[in-house]
Amino acid sequence: MAAVTFTEVSKVYQRGESAAVAGFNLAIRDGEFLVLVGPSGCGKSTTLRMVAGLETPTSGTIRIGEKDVTNLPPKDRDIAMVFQNYALYPHMTVRENMEFALKLRKFPKAEIARRVESAAEALGLTPYLKRLPKALSGGQRQRVALGRAIVREPAVFLFDEPLSNLDAKMRVEMRAEIIRLHHRLGATMIYVTHDQTEAMTMGERIVVMDKGRIQQVAPPLEIYEHPANPFVAGFIGTPPMNLFPAGMLGPGVVGVRPEHVRIAQDETPGAGLRATVDFLEPLGSETLVHAVVDGAAAFRAIVRVPGFSPLKPGARVMLQPDLTRAVEFPGETVSAEGARAVE
Repeated sequence: MAAVTFTEVSKVYQRGESAAVAGFNLAIRDGEFLVLVGPSGCGKSTTLRMVAGLETPTSGTIRIGEKDVTNLPPKDRDIAMVFQNYALYPHMTVRENMEFALKLRKFPKAEIARRVESAAEALGLTPYLKRLPKALSGGQRQRVALGRAIVREPAVFLFDEPLSNLDAKMRVEMRAEIIRLHHRLGATMIYVTHDQTEAMTMGERIVVMDKGRIQQVAPPLEIYEHPANPFVAGFIGTPPMNLFPAGMLGPGVVGVRPEHVRIAQDETPGAGLRATVDFLEPLGSETLVHAVVDGAAAFRAIVRVPGFSPLKPGARVMLQPDLTRAVEFPGETVSAEGARAVE
């Protein structure tokens, strides 16, 4: 096990272009499960690949434990990487896939067998050790990829969107599998995803990135309740935080989570924002009400209400945000279009 430390790490692919990663500073604790999350092109996968040795930083240093690995080849970094496409050898059995890296390193046969059988048992792969990858489901193939990483017993595990090719049910199951794996191994794990739900449910800390830069580093609940800026507020959460433009609820941008907005009848006295219901998303245990707030610029807000809502499209309502749960972003500005909750 080992900590991972980034010091002023940047990556520029071509001179004159914007940096894919810029001024990245982060200390990942020994044994921590850390998630890098952000939209496509934000630099999260490039950051992971620099840890793996698949990309070389343009500047800055990366340390694994006490060792400066900035310019070391991947084989000398004591890492194991799990990709989204499994990267299994199709002509090898499950056992052979899991053994391969250990055989290359000339481990004793007894030690190889011990590690493979232990990992297979932990991942429920024992019945499939003699099968070829083509005879496995997508979830089973991803388990083999995990097993191949586990047997190496690396200092750091790296996951590059490993669940993106799985269906929704299998993603939930594999998330639980990886969390259990982390608890069992206590290993340092760095996990990249564009799925903020995955980030919230898996990470001990989350690094939110945009345009190559860190926007916020914090535990999931802190990021959810106290986003550092409008980008984080609009990216994290399903549905994400409503960002009310300056002048609507305060002098600056005000963020309010959908569950912290109450819907009242239009004629209800008191403070609030008059709006028209646009459409509803009934989800069983809750309903997401999408409304257009009155004003010169059409601003859309999302309200989360428990159970089934009797509201219909076109209904006039009063939105009453709970300002005690609101987050203010002084000095920030967003247009009505930019302030819409990102769906």
